[in-house]
Amino acid sequence: MSPAGPAWPRLRVLQTLWALLVVLLAPWRLWAIKNTQECTWQVVLNNFETVGKKDASDRFVDQEPLYTVDKVFSQLVDAPIDPDEVRGLVSGKRERSWTCTPLGSGHLPTLSLQTYLGFPYYLKINYSCKGESSEALVRKGHLTGLKPVVLVTFQSPVNFHRWKIEQLQIQMEAAPFRSRERCNAEEVCLMSWYTPMPIKNGSVVMRVDVSSNGLGPFIPNKRFQVNINGFLERQRDNTLQFTVGNELFNLIPRYFVNVPSRPLWYTVDQAPVFILGGIPEEKAILLTDTNFKDFFLVELSIDSCWVGSFYCPQTSFTATIYDAIATESTLFIRQNQLIYYFTGTYTTLHESNRGSGRWVRVLANECIKKLCPVHFHSNGSEYVMALTTGKHEGYVHFGTITVVNCSITWAVFIAGDYNLLLLVEIEDPSTRKYFQVVSYDLVSDYLVVLYTIPEFIPDARGLEFLMVLGTESYTNFPMVPKGMSYNPYNNLLFIWGNFLLQSYNSKNFIYLADFPKELSIKYLVNSFYGDTAIVTETEEIWYLLEGSYQVYKLFPSKGWEVHVSLQVMQQSSLYAPNETMVTLFYEDHGLYQLVYLIDNQQGRLVKRLVPVEQLLMYQQISNDYLLERQGSHLTLSFTNFCPFTVMRLRDLPNPQIYTRQERYRAQPPRVLEPGGFHSDNSLAVYQGLVYYLLWLHSKYDKPYADPVHDPTWRWWKNKKQDQVRGEGGESVGGPSPDPPSPSPCPGTVFAPHPVPQDYYFYLASNWRSAGSVHVDMASYEKIYDLKAENELPERIFLDKGTSYRFSVFLTAREPEPLHGPSFQLQSKVGLAVVLADPECIEAVVKEEVLVNRNSVLFWVTLSDKRFCFDQGISGHHLMKTSMLLKVVGSSGHCFQNTNQGPRMWLCMENSPCHDTIPHSIFASEFFFKVLVSNRGVDKSTYCDYQLTFQLHIHGLPLSARRAFLILMVSASLFVGLVILYVISCLLSPYVVKVCNVLCWKINNIIAWESYIYSIASDTGAFSNTSGIKSGESSGGISRVVSKVAGENRTDTKETLRKKPIS
Repeated sequence: MSPAGPAWPRLRVLQTLWALLVVLLAPWRLWAIKNTQECTWQVVLNNFETVGKKDASDRFVDQEPLYTVDKVFSQLVDAPIDPDEVRGLVSGKRERSWTCTPLGSGHLPTLSLQTYLGFPYYLKINYSCKGESSEALVRKGHLTGLKPVVLVTFQSPVNFHRWKIEQLQIQMEAAPFRSRERCNAEEVCLMSWYTPMPIKNGSVVMRVDVSSNGLGPFIPNKRFQVNINGFLERQRDNTLQFTVGNELFNLIPRYFVNVPSRPLWYTVDQAPVFILGGIPEEKAILLTDTNFKDFFLVELSIDSCWVGSFYCPQTSFTATIYDAIATESTLFIRQNQLIYYFTGTYTTLHESNRGSGRWVRVLANECIKKLCPVHFHSNGSEYVMALTTGKHEGYVHFGTITVVNCSITWAVFIAGDYNLLLLVEIEDPSTRKYFQVVSYDLVSDYLVVLYTIPEFIPDARGLEFLMVLGTESYTNFPMVPKGMSYNPYNNLLFIWGNFLLQSYNSKNFIYLADFPKELSIKYLVNSFYGDTAIVTETEEIWYLLEGSYQVYKLFPSKGWEVHVSLQVMQQSSLYAPNETMVTLFYEDHGLYQLVYLIDNQQGRLVKRLVPVEQLLMYQQISNDYLLERQGSHLTLSFTNFCPFTVMRLRDLPNPQIYTRQERYRAQPPRVLEPGGFHSDNSLAVYQGLVYYLLWLHSKYDKPYADPVHDPTWRWWKNKKQDQVRGEGGESVGGPSPDPPSPSPCPGTVFAPHPVPQDYYFYLASNWRSAGSVHVDMASYEKIYDLKAENELPERIFLDKGTSYRFSVFLTAREPEPLHGPSFQLQSKVGLAVVLADPECIEAVVKEEVLVNRNSVLFWVTLSDKRFCFDQGISGHHLMKTSMLLKVVGSSGHCFQNTNQGPRMWLCMENSPCHDTIPHSIFASEFFFKVLVSNRGVDKSTYCDYQLTFQLHIHGLPLSARRAFLILMVSASLFVGLVILYVISCLLSPYVVKVCNVLCWKINNIIAWESYIYSIASDTGAFSNTSGIKSGESSGGISRVVSKVAGENRTDTKETLRKKPIS
């Protein structure tokens, strides 16, 4: 029972201290935001020989495991490394071999060693910041505790008949390693971090996500593509050479300048290598295995000698590669009317050397006018379609399909329905040519016409879109279809040419009137996540977002001019006055350009991001602004049309049960080195441990009879048991999983199971681990408790009757309260859910209005309807569908504003307005004159154009360093006052008591001195008036005093008697 007394002072102190802690942490957050976009991760591939070498980089060619790590494991005699147990796991039984060690030797019996394997490559990780030395930064990061965390995601294979379909990841912590370069420093000059680069059978595409462990500098996460290149082979002199042709090292300007851009075709998420043709009059392609982070120009070794024939007319011969398609292991190209393919060497896919020795020509008796890609694999296979011309006009080679008197312009394969959609041009002698969309069922061999495209473009009469019903009026512009694009997730079909039609059922089409009919579309780029980019014949770039009927022009546009101007002012190397777009493609939801730049007479190819959100924001600001007069001057204001200010996803369930993601975690072995740097041996141990961790996963068939559903359980089960045996085989600490065997050696310690993990920790803590390496068994495990992030997973799997539930929190921009008994918020925000397959999936949305927060909370439940799909093996024949969440009125008006999104920084370091100190308690008023000139930027004129702006700024922010200094001084004073207040509260009772005692003593002393003084005064007066002779004795004086006292007492008694009683 706590003592009685007021508790509010303590509570107030705790609240004050919490507020102070939040204030103290604020500057660190400001510094973190400041450095968000200034630092970036750098990752390259190194093999065993190039580890520790500066500027060393390798290609991902070798796919076989290495046996060299076994020599290192043979040195780890007192470590939880049990190769014999691994051998027992391989053979399906336990095999023991014994080593006899005399008692008192300090060593325990160990099992015989087995060969350990490792991966052929490491990931070398560094980071750099703008304007600073990368070498010094890496050292600083290491000294402040920074360790990169690498998450490798293996892409599932296409052939699920051969390989198991699974969503596998492994998370590894990077190990610091000194460079092998000569160093005069005592500790370290150059260093990097390293992790093994694992390989998984059946996977040739890997995503590598690098993040920080939370210590040291703030570095944003970054994703890298690390793919196996099966079109390179290692020569005897250890050099690499292409198997598809010869590498060209000179990027001649005529290859790219004023050359039309072309689409990039590949199997989505499966192709490890991208190829791009279109080099004029050269049988060369651009080839990359890093999504054009780097690339090669390769001249193909094909025989291009065929010109044409009577049945296959060819007006002119060209060496240009026009169509190029990349799949998981095979490349397809078209030159003139010939088709070739080349299969790469991928032992992880085929478990044998099945690569092509040369380009193979197919469909030798056909004249091919076009290759059509199939962007998604299905039924364990990939597909490429070829359209014919000449005597077999109207054939499409998928299965062979033919329609009389027609020409097939484009073909789309719908894998889920095993159906072909054909864009067919019909020639009718009695009428003009017209186009139809035809569906062909490959199972039933049934052909049906779905839609006849109008002859002329409809007249939208100022509308953004128009439903094409056949009753609308038309313009005089003919419709010229050129291709189709289909998204299997949302069933959205586009037909494009000098128009844009879209449909969700391939029968009812909507005409998007924002796209001008004077232009003609060359190709569409689909992200398959709701974004579509459009490239016209004049190299314009347009943008369309699913759920909206507005088509936005990105290039050329006012927003693009603003963006390029800002990039030129920042001296970006990704922009130049003379540039040509080579291709446009999506990567990780971002739109990228491959552009050929000419700067200072030097040409180069660069990959750069197209900032769609920023361009739309700049364009919106330039169009929607208002000039208002305030006093004697005009002010500029902008209208924000976004209906909400804040949007958050909440209550997301743990993802693994829905994403089927399996994740393992591995940490490097601990090294007994003062600086924490690893050696070649410890990195080799890391390789072997990661290899066997994934090997256990691959061999684990998830039997339900296992005590623990964890592939790593058998690896460490005997070493994690707290079990020590004495002589005679007596066990202490629990029963043994296996019966004891007789000791082969008399007078030795008998231990058929290794000692517990505490023993290995004891050795490491005393710096006695063998090989100066300590393996922590808890550092290699499977993770089962991944938490949800603040965004929806990329994909979820719904089983029969299951559901997925989350909430969306929206804060309204302009609330309109309705006054009444309930006082509910009339919000302008509304959430719409669009389902691609409503017959299979249903969505339920419940709304909760939060009046006091001016917000709305929407609960969304996505459920399976139980009757849309048959049973099948997990991961086989999956039905693709999607759900679109749309805030009504937000399309084209709301932009995601994150650390990587649109934002400005004002008055940064080295600028004139940086760290301006106010001279009073009021915010200062500043007037800036900004001079804008074309000097050094615009070289098309001799004139120096200048324009001066006057900016009125109310207050400027302090620098982060000065703000932190002021905060620390203020916080110190505040903490001092708080401590003084706490001390006064605790000591006040004692101080009051001491003061009371002191006052009491002082009063007593004063009263005593006053009493003595009064007695002395009375005695003096009596002696002056008594008239006694000076010669009388003291006894006489005493008698006189006594007599007077007696008389006084008598008078007092008489007075009391006379006083009446009241």
